[in-house]
Amino acid sequence: MQPNRLRIIFMGTPAFSVPVLQALVDAGHDVVASYSQPPRPAGRGKALMPSPVQARAEQLGIAVRTQLSLRVSDAQAEFAAFGADIAVVAAYGLILPPSVLAAPRLGCLNVHASLLPRWRGAAPIQRAILAGDAETGVCIMQMEAGLDTGPVLHRAATPIDGKTAGALTDELSAMGARLMTTVLADIAAFPPAPQPDDGMTYAPKIDKAEARIDWTRSADEIERLIRAFNPVPGAFFEHGGERFRIHAAMIGAGSGLTGQVIGDALEIACGSGVVIPTQIQRAGRGVMPTSELLRGFPIPAGTQL
Repeated sequence: MQPNRLRIIFMGTPAFSVPVLQALVDAGHDVVASYSQPPRPAGRGKALMPSPVQARAEQLGIAVRTQLSLRVSDAQAEFAAFGADIAVVAAYGLILPPSVLAAPRLGCLNVHASLLPRWRGAAPIQRAILAGDAETGVCIMQMEAGLDTGPVLHRAATPIDGKTAGALTDELSAMGARLMTTVLADIAAFPPAPQPDDGMTYAPKIDKAEARIDWTRSADEIERLIRAFNPVPGAFFEHGGERFRIHAAMIGAGSGLTGQVIGDALEIACGSGVVIPTQIQRAGRGVMPTSELLRGFPIPAGTQL
């Protein structure tokens, strides 16, 4: 057995978490169990679908647990019985009670997609984009009872630079996988450092109602909202009784009544500035260039959205 091979319980649910799980396996660690949220109804038929982490863990032959809660004694006893050296957590989505946090010999490490203490909480990637942050990143954090309050072992940053939430999620997932395997290769080389007191912000879960575009906001804010909600839930406006999702946009020049189309390329006047959608989706259709939509569904200048 290699000297740094650890018995690991992995805990994660969405696609963001999968590269972290895969990196642990590729690094030669013994992933003794994978915890994920239970299968959820999906698709038109509402069939139960396993999470991306559950699906990958099963492909890898790793034991999977999908408890609704870890607060019950039986679940806590089973967790402890795995005899893990450490638990690695990446967007698991359930609160870990103190007995679970204390069960592994080396505790629990979390892959958090922000530069802590900025953006503690459920939606750090989207909130960083919405706020106009210049950069974000990943922290490897020792978990404790508080919400993302634990000391940080390792971190790395990346510029946001016009990226969508989808693109940033993929980038930070890969970054988190690299940072975590680096830490686990020599944990003693990464002493936990307490988070500073200054600069703490909270990233609440995204409410779908936030995705409705308010044209009284500035063009800069609306363009950020479009990127923050790409691919989900999708920033949208309504016209003619239909919902249109904007997947990409650029900022243009001009002015007009707030929410009014002021040009033939769907230039839309905002509280200040102009937004020009470049990728759009009509309800029930695929994403397409705005020019293609307008050929079959004109939204002429003067239209009030």
